[in-house]
Amino acid sequence: MKSLLTTATVLGLLAAPAFAAPEAYTLDPSHSQIVFDYSHLGFSTGTGMFSGFEGEIQFDQEDPANSSVTVSFPVRSMLTGWEARFEHFMSPDFFNATDDTKMVTFQSTAIEVTGEDTALITGDLSMNGVTKSVVLDAKLNQVGDHPMEGKPWAGFDATTTLLRSDYNVGMFAPYVSDEVQVHISIEAMKAQ
Repeated sequence: MKSLLTTATVLGLLAAPAFAAPEAYTLDPSHSQIVFDYSHLGFSTGTGMFSGFEGEIQFDQEDPANSSVTVSFPVRSMLTGWEARFEHFMSPDFFNATDDTKMVTFQSTAIEVTGEDTALITGDLSMNGVTKSVVLDAKLNQVGDHPMEGKPWAGFDATTTLLRSDYNVGMFAPYVSDEVQVHISIEAMKAQ
């Protein structure tokens, strides 16, 4: 009788529904970018971008709150559209980044689902020797098979606002705005 109960228990466990675990997605560096903008003395809006960066999303489509994201890139991968501005941003006035060893990293710590395709992603942003918690207002654009790559793909957009002075790059604030608007758009492919 005991072995019959044990067998029934094992069969019952095998028949129980399996819960999906997060699946790894790797960022597509050719279609992922972080664009930032700020007010320059009230006369214009300055813009810059990071692109070609690496990262991974552990994406749980059934339970998005169980997902996570990690991203990193060198400060010197910044694009400004004007070499003199780039060199000034890399100077001791701002990042003091003389080579590619100075990194920007983001590691999510919590995800709060706010709608069918929206969430607030909280995480630790490390930049210029400072780590602070930030919240990304994120939207899932689409999940499905990529029509050219023939494999699962996902796309997300997100926004946040940072204070430059929080990361020791607040030179000329408030004349050049301390607030920086950040717009993120990424594509990610299911990892092999």
